[in-house]
Amino acid sequence: MARASVSAKDVAELAGVSRTAVSRSFTPGASVSAETRAKVQVAAEQLGYHVNHLARGLLRAETGLVALIAAEIDTPYRSALLAALSGRLQQAGKVALLINTDRSDDSVARALRQAISYRTDAAVVLSGMPDVSLAETCLRNGMRLVLINRDEERPGAARVRLDDAAAGRSAFAALVAAGCARLALASSRAGTPSLVAREEGFLAAARAAGRQVTVERIGATSYRTGLDLGTALMTRPDRPDGVFCTTDLLACGLMDAARHRFAAAIPRDLSVIGFDDIAQAGWEAYDLTTFRQPVDALTEAALDALAPGAEDHTRLVQTQLVWRGSVRRAEPG
Repeated sequence: MARASVSAKDVAELAGVSRTAVSRSFTPGASVSAETRAKVQVAAEQLGYHVNHLARGLLRAETGLVALIAAEIDTPYRSALLAALSGRLQQAGKVALLINTDRSDDSVARALRQAISYRTDAAVVLSGMPDVSLAETCLRNGMRLVLINRDEERPGAARVRLDDAAAGRSAFAALVAAGCARLALASSRAGTPSLVAREEGFLAAARAAGRQVTVERIGATSYRTGLDLGTALMTRPDRPDGVFCTTDLLACGLMDAARHRFAAAIPRDLSVIGFDDIAQAGWEAYDLTTFRQPVDALTEAALDALAPGAEDHTRLVQTQLVWRGSVRRAEPG
């Protein structure tokens, strides 16, 4: 049975080698003979010894910890992104430290102070926005900052962003091409940079085309809000026949409200486009045309921004429109 606290010195004594040899045996790329490494590994196994990477990292001023700061981690898209980020960090020999916040900048500030106190090497911020002074504090403490889908720059921070405005413009073009005459935009009141950019892109395209758009913004970004949005739009005298929802969760709720509360057929009576391409979007119940958030591309861009010597420029990632059955096909001319 392993002792309560086994040290590298204990391993060295059992293996008959120096303390330095033990350290080298557990350091990737360090110079140590195969025979010595084998002796150390056998002794460590017998004693139940494991390297204290945190203590070792503190001595080198590197802990290998990367804080992932996020809100709404139970939503399908956010959980998928966190799973991808944490998995890639582990593959890179890092340890992800998840800090669950609300969406406010204050909660993000508290999370970053926690990250600093744990001597994390970097923080990836998915929600909220650190103020300039706190970003500078992170920089002075040697912490790398990567901001995903945030709208402002911060000193010493790299940004990874989707081209949300371009997606909004594409959504408008797709609904017009489908023959929709009465367009609507459905969103929450969250006001995140991503949602706002999608709205702005859609509305800018409508203005350029001289088209009117009904805009509904209600509550939080949730399925329940989607139900409320669908009810609000379907009770209007100028009921829309084409809607762009700024997330898939909103779109799923809106579609259910239209079908089950107002007997509307999709896409015959109402065409719907969402955003995120969550798993539910591909379910037969929804068959939702939507913009796919490229989780793998976002993750790789974030890892690239975390690399030593990486530049602090904005990395822009494009979305992909996934066509399914929620948008009617234009009639042949």
